[in-house]
Amino acid sequence: MPVTGFNHYNLRAPRALLDELRDFYCTVVGLVEGARPAFRTFGYWLYVGGTDVLHLSECSPDEVRQTFVATTFDHVAFTCDDADAMETHLKAQGIEYTIRSVAQTNIKQIFFRDPAGNGVELNCDLT
Repeated sequence: MPVTGFNHYNLRAPRALLDELRDFYCTVVGLVEGARPAFRTFGYWLYVGGTDVLHLSECSPDEVRQTFVATTFDHVAFTCDDADAMETHLKAQGIEYTIRSVAQTNIKQIFFRDPAGNGVELNCDLT
């Protein structure tokens, strides 16, 4: 019974940060807000194409969620098809980023952080 794929990841935060994360992932990364079941907690589902890949969930008032803390989680990666356009877009948004090219895979990687400090990577095919 092997795993057959990656489904989504979830970020949990207070409402103000949740809204900021939604805006960031839609405006900067290019995800699209879409349908979400009526769960008992507030949140958003963000999509790539027709697939929900990022779930944002509001934490309860008594939960303490740390940001900008080093843990074993390093980053999430998305596929990007135009590295130059994405760099121009990130500069226009005032997002600091770093780049690494991986010659063996012909991929340009663009790394930056979201408003909660989570790492984001864009993998752009250079072929």
